[in-house]
Amino acid sequence: MSIIFPDVKVFVGGPIQHALKLRLLDNKLQVHIKSAIHHLESLGAEVFSAHRTEQFGETTHLFTPEEVSRRDRQWMEQCDIFVAILPVCPQQKQLIRTDGTHIELGWASALKRPIILVTEKPFDNSASHLLKGLSTIAQVHHVPLNDFEHDPAILSHTIQYIAEEKVTPKTSAVA
Repeated sequence: MSIIFPDVKVFVGGPIQHALKLRLLDNKLQVHIKSAIHHLESLGAEVFSAHRTEQFGETTHLFTPEEVSRRDRQWMEQCDIFVAILPVCPQQKQLIRTDGTHIELGWASALKRPIILVTEKPFDNSASHLLKGLSTIAQVHHVPLNDFEHDPAILSHTIQYIAEEKVTPKTSAVA
C-alpha cells in the first residue's frame, strides 16, 4: 500500500547563507533539499521551502531579514512537521553553519511541531549540545543522512510513523 499525504504540510529547512557559493547553494545540499521536496510533494504533501522560494540561493540577496523572518515563522505556524536537513561540510568536516535553521528548530519545538532531523547519526561532533539534546524536550525523529541519500522514502515512512503515533491513543496503567 502506498503512502499518501494530501493534508500534510511540511516545512523543509536547512543551511542557506553559509552554504552559498557565488549565489548558488552547495550542489550536494541542493540535491538533498530538492529530493525531499520532490518526494514529499509526489505523495501529496504541501511543502514550504525557503530554498525553493529563493531559487536555491540565486535570489536570496533579494529578501530582507524582516521578510525572511515573517515568512519562515508563518510557515512554521502553518506546518504539521518540520524537516531539517543538516549535512556535514566535507572540507571543514563539521555541520554546515545554519543559524536560521536552529532558530526554526526552536520555533518548531516551542510550537510542538514534530521534527525530523536528517543528519549524520550519531550526531557529528560539531553539533551543539542543544541540538543533540533537543529530543529530550521535543518530538524529534532522527533520520541518518546516508539512509536518506540512498532512499528518500525514509522521510515518508517517518511521517507515517509520526501520524500513527499521533492518532494512537496513549494508554496508561491503572493501579
